[in-house]
Order: sequence, then C-alpha cells, then structure tokens
Amino acid sequence: MLIIKGDKNIVTVTRVYIASPEGANGRNVVAYGMLNALTSKYKTMVFRPAVSNHDEFTPILLAASNAGLGVALSTGLDVHKVREDKNTARGDIVGAFNDAMDVSRADAALIVGTDKSHVNDPTSYEFDANVAADLKAGVFLAVCTINRWPHELDETVKLSIEGMEAAGNKVLGIFVTGCEPRHAFSVKETLAKYGLPVWTLPQVPFTDESTKDLALEAFRKNAPTDEVLAALDVDVTAPITPYAFQFGLLGKAKSNKKTIVLPEGEEDRIIKAADYLLEREIVNLIIVGNKDAILARGKELGLNYLDRARFQAMDDENVLKPMVAKLCELRAKKGMTEEQARKQLTDASYFGTMLVVLGYADGLVSGSVNSTANTVRPALQVIKTKPGQKLVSGAFLMCFKDHVAVFSDCAINLNPDAEQLSEIALQSAETARAFGIDPKVGMLSYSTLGSGKGPDVDMVEEATKLLKEKAPDLPVVGSIQFDAAWSPTVAATKAKGNDVAGHVNVFVFPDLCAGNIGYKAVQRSSGALAIGPVLQGLNKPVNDLSRGALVRDIINTIALTAIEAQ
Repeated sequence: MLIIKGDKNIVTVTRVYIASPEGANGRNVVAYGMLNALTSKYKTMVFRPAVSNHDEFTPILLAASNAGLGVALSTGLDVHKVREDKNTARGDIVGAFNDAMDVSRADAALIVGTDKSHVNDPTSYEFDANVAADLKAGVFLAVCTINRWPHELDETVKLSIEGMEAAGNKVLGIFVTGCEPRHAFSVKETLAKYGLPVWTLPQVPFTDESTKDLALEAFRKNAPTDEVLAALDVDVTAPITPYAFQFGLLGKAKSNKKTIVLPEGEEDRIIKAADYLLEREIVNLIIVGNKDAILARGKELGLNYLDRARFQAMDDENVLKPMVAKLCELRAKKGMTEEQARKQLTDASYFGTMLVVLGYADGLVSGSVNSTANTVRPALQVIKTKPGQKLVSGAFLMCFKDHVAVFSDCAINLNPDAEQLSEIALQSAETARAFGIDPKVGMLSYSTLGSGKGPDVDMVEEATKLLKEKAPDLPVVGSIQFDAAWSPTVAATKAKGNDVAGHVNVFVFPDLCAGNIGYKAVQRSSGALAIGPVLQGLNKPVNDLSRGALVRDIINTIALTAIEAQ
C-alpha cells in the first residue's frame, strides 16, 4: 500500500492520481484499468477534480467502482469554474475530495485528472500537478507515443516527471499509450533511466461504455494487476500545500465547534469570511454590530448565510450591565468606575474581548480595520497571560508550496532581550506542535554559529543558550542566518555538521523590525500564504488581522482561533 507520510501524520489510504499532458489518447484506458486493479484489493472511490458538464467518462468509472458514490460526490468543480479562479478552485476541490472520503469510507481513491478540451489551457497540467499535491496522491503518468519519435516521447516523459516533482509529487509509474507491440521493448529501454515501472498499451478505442471490456482486456494484458499494485508499495513524503493545510484547519475547527466573536462586524471582508464559515458550519460566530444593517449589507454582497450567526448590539443592557460589573472588578486596582467602564466598552474591540471574558465566546478575531495595539491591549488588560507566561508574542504560520513554517515574533515585541527571545522561541515551538509541525528552531541573526560579532549576535546566542536550558530536547540552532537555516545546501557550507541547520521550520527573528519585514517580504515575493498572527501566551485565544488581510486570510485566522480554543 502507498503510505503517504506528513509531519506527525501518516495517511494510510491509497490515493492514486492519473495525470496526462494530453488528457486523452489512452488516458481513459489507464484510468479504467487502474480502477480495476485497485478494486481487486481495496474499497475504492473515484474522484474527478475538474470535469465538463458534458463528461460521460465519470459514470463509466463509477459503475466499476465499489465505494457506492454517485456523480455529485465524485466530482469537484465544473472545469469552466476552475478556469475562472484556479486558486479558489483548489481549496474547494480539497474540501470536496475529503467530503467524498468521509462519506464513502473508502480504502483507496482513484483521482483522474483534467480531460482534453477544445479550450487550450496551457496551465492545465500544472493544475493537475498542484491538485495531486493538495490531495496527497501518488501519481501515475499516461503519456501518448502516437506521432512522437522516441526522443520526443523521452523528452515529454522527462518534462512531465519534472512538472509533477516541482509541485512536490512522487511519480510511481509511467503508462505509454498508443504504443505498437513491436516498439514496446525499445520504449521501455528508452525510459528505464527514470527508475520507474513502465507499461506500454496499444491504441484502444474507448469512447463509450460499449468498448470498456476491450479497454480492460488490453490493460490487463500489458499491465498485470500484481505489477500495478506492487508499484504502490512505497513510502511517500507528502507535501503540505497551503490548500491542504487550510482544509486541515477548517476540518479541525469543525470537528469541535467553538464560538468566535468578530467585533468588526460592519467590515465587508469580515462578513464575507463569516458567510463562508457559516455556510460550511465550521464555527459558531458572534458578530458585533447592528443585525439589520449587517444583514442588509450581506444581501447587497450576495451573502446567504449570515443569519446563522448571533448578532450582538453594543447597547444591549442585558449584556452590557454584567460586562460593566466584570470590567470594574478586573480593573479595580486601576480605579475603574462604572462610568469609565461604559465609556471603555464603546470600543468594539474591548466589547468583544469582554464577551470572551464573560464566556459568551471562546475566542476573538479583530484587526481588519483596527491596529494591533487596539486588538491586543484589551486582551492584555482583562484576559491576561497564561500562568507561567511573562509575555505575549505574535507568530505567523507561513504556508509555502509544499510545507508550513512558523515565523515569530512578527507582531508584538519591539526589542526583546535574551530572556524574552527564548520565551518567544518556546511559545513558537508550542504553536508549531499545535498545528502538527515537529519544531526545529532557528534563532536568526546576521551571524551563523560565530561567523559574525557584535552585541546583537551576543543577545541571540544568549537567548539560544537559555532556550536549550529551558527545553533541552528541543532541536535548536543559533545564532544562524536565514539562508543557512532554510537551505540544506547553504547549511552544508555555513553550518557543517549541524543537524538542525538547513531544516529549520520555526524561525525566531531577533526583533520586531526584522520579523515584520521578513514575513511580509517572504509573503509578497514568494506567494506564501501567511496565516496569523497567532497571539501566543494569552489565557484565551485572541488573534489579530493585518489591515491588508484578504477574505481568505480572515477565514484561516478565525479557524485557527477556534482550534486554539479547543
């Protein structure tokens, strides 16, 4: 069985993605034959990420499947919708696939990529590669040799493998279609250098159900079931794509629903994110503001699920009166009066924070129009830090093409000293663990293991020493430059012999200036998805949004806040 490994996670389901640079010319024969091989051993579902509304092949596959799903659950999106916005489509496809897995309880999944189309979309194969990575599937290529000389077939296979591997996928085998039997040996000899199983299939017409038996006979004759299944007997380190990680957040949040308060209820991005989450029943939401005005604005924006939220007016005495009393109690040492408390609670961020304090909500997300200070200050004053924690810090979950890392502190502490920096590193390692990342910490500086000198380097090295004393089993390297922390190649030169260098996934910046610039530079230049900041060290989860946050960013931050509250 194909065992797909991820950070602290082993996916034991067999997931097979059939991808073809052509999307035709024998691809269907490969898909149908592979399905037959899988169902001989496993309960196997079929999934089509993107199909035309004229698709006639999926019903043929479903009739041969043994998972009991219909077309609706077995298909992701209409291909026309995919072309409009491939990034959004990837997230929806991951959700649809996991819904199908949940319903079918299948042991295996055959995923068949994009069909040939009269619309020439040069990115369709890249899309298949990305979706295969999102779904953590092993890939079998179907490459046609008709009208190709041997060197052209070789180059097509080479580029097809490279395209899949660039997305983080593992290619498990190659089917060469349209191959005359007399050329089978030379084709296999030509492609042997790739170190993969190669099967050749003759040209077989497979246009409708009447030819399925002929197609299956040709597949079985040239690709014996035992050989095909043997190709699955490998370990694959699965990439963690932003879309897979986002779905993991949403799924984990949904598994134990918590209530999150949104103080900025009259901001369009906030209510769009709320509508998305409410439609999918991922969290319960309290939206602060005037219910009628927010629902009216939602209708203008085409939102249909906002009425599932609870709305909380800030002048509701039933809530305001106990809130004032509690605030006066909590701020008694500061001489807080009832009049001062009522004035303070005209601030929506403060009002929302007190809903968390009173137990109406489990966490809060704010900051799309308010500054970080406005979000964090009420939390520090009335929620306060966890026992044993001396500070609050801000980390971002940075979702790269094939993995997730933690960057901190990028939001709160201006110039931490060595003790504070070690505390930030500890908090960040715990955040990594909470989201399934096995932490390897890099204490960043302009020096790698003594290559540079100066008071800033001394501070980072002292923080590294303190961190090792506090958590002797935590893998950490410091001081270290970002390139040596990130790249195994650079680490081999700059930090030779260090096991953590080159493999860091928790990057601790020496101050707020470096951290904030660093995460934004990486986010904007690399296209990484930045989720957060996660405010670390608070008694209850309160998370801040960037004022430039997109709707997707807000959705993710609400989900991770709900997970923190679980």
